[in-house]
Amino acid sequence: MKQPISSPAAAGHGTAAGLHTPTVRDLFLGFLGLGFTSFGGALPLARRTIVEQRRWLTASEFTDLLGLCQFLPGGNVINLSVALGMRFQGWRGALAGILGLIAGPSLVVIGLGVLYERTQDDPHVRHLFVGLAAAAAGLLVSMALKIVLPLRRDPAAAVVAALGFVAIAVLRTPLLPTMLVLTPVGIALAARAARKEGGSR
Repeated sequence: MKQPISSPAAAGHGTAAGLHTPTVRDLFLGFLGLGFTSFGGALPLARRTIVEQRRWLTASEFTDLLGLCQFLPGGNVINLSVALGMRFQGWRGALAGILGLIAGPSLVVIGLGVLYERTQDDPHVRHLFVGLAAAAAGLLVSMALKIVLPLRRDPAAAVVAALGFVAIAVLRTPLLPTMLVLTPVGIALAARAARKEGGSR
């Protein structure tokens, strides 16, 4: 039977940090529950599920993995389910993660699509969707704050994050050019910080 593939961080700090290595079944059920409960956006709940509830990754590991998933084409949460599954259980984990994530929502969306087609002119339904949009925005802001907070201990990373915010939110620069510029900058700063840390030991 194939043994779970533990990440280096989990293998080195699993006991201290209280991290758990998920099985294929854990990955499927975890992302299945996430898919069923993440109305309005899965990222905020994904962080809570992966970092706070199931303890598969630390906050910094989640932020690093999310950064990689945002750089890749496709939906961030879908990329996250594949990357996390691959990290711990190889291709079986990747398949379990993505199937768990999309199975429930696919059925729900089909049902809601049929219902919305019949009730879209109802003003009560329109008000409902406005309220859902507001709640989804609140969840995204909450997740953004949780991701940003660990960066207060890393000024260089905070500067890169601020530049990304200004480029995309203020200057309306497309995501791909922004990532192509800021990713090498972030890698260079991280490598420089690692060299300094290694030299100080």
